[in-house]
Amino acid sequence: MPQSLQRKPHTAIVLAAGLGTRMLPITATMPKPLVKVAGQSLIDFALDKLHEAGIGKVIVNVHHFADMLEDHLRTRTVPQIVISDERPELLETGGGVKKALPLLGTDPFITFNSDSMWIEGESPNLKRLVAAWEPERMDILMLVAPLSTSVGYEGKGDFHRDPDGRLRRRGSDPAADFVYAGVAIVKPEMVTGTPDGAFSANAFYDRAIANGRLYGLPLEGQWLHVGEPHTIGEAEKCLAASMR
Repeated sequence: MPQSLQRKPHTAIVLAAGLGTRMLPITATMPKPLVKVAGQSLIDFALDKLHEAGIGKVIVNVHHFADMLEDHLRTRTVPQIVISDERPELLETGGGVKKALPLLGTDPFITFNSDSMWIEGESPNLKRLVAAWEPERMDILMLVAPLSTSVGYEGKGDFHRDPDGRLRRRGSDPAADFVYAGVAIVKPEMVTGTPDGAFSANAFYDRAIANGRLYGLPLEGQWLHVGEPHTIGEAEKCLAASMR
């Protein structure tokens, strides 16, 4: 069996290099991944979820306040963390994944936006995503959140989802039922051959769409989009309500 058809991913990359401009003025003094929601930093939420899902090795790319972020990551013992240093040049989401590809290996891996956060449903969503991965028919499997229940998100949605789980972009439609929740399983073949330098991870998604192999798993629970300062309070209210 080719390596890319291995069923379960064992590595991940947390995309933590961005400037976080929409989170200003907070990000004038710290990287966005260290912003705290209900006492926990965004990046610790991501790393905890990956560890709980059985991911043993996580690449974290750094650029903005890189030293501060690396100092924080040294306080963790699990999962194993490897730094992908983007101090010389900010590469955006796609370029960051491509630079880290030698560290990620030749099997499918998880990409996790460092500002992705959610309240779980009955079963942990990341474990559900790994269990739903079918490399024989998928090139990318995204965790997608229902637009109607997402908190802190003000867009029109990203994708339509067919009955078999295949995703289509919203395109010119006024709205779509699902928004990308910031986590996906990706085959390395979607990354190889892309341009060098800075580019968006949308290049990977478009490749999978062209192959008819971009799929989505609906998130159970509630997605919390922590994109701007005022959304921190909104997320904390939802988290507090979920604990009652």
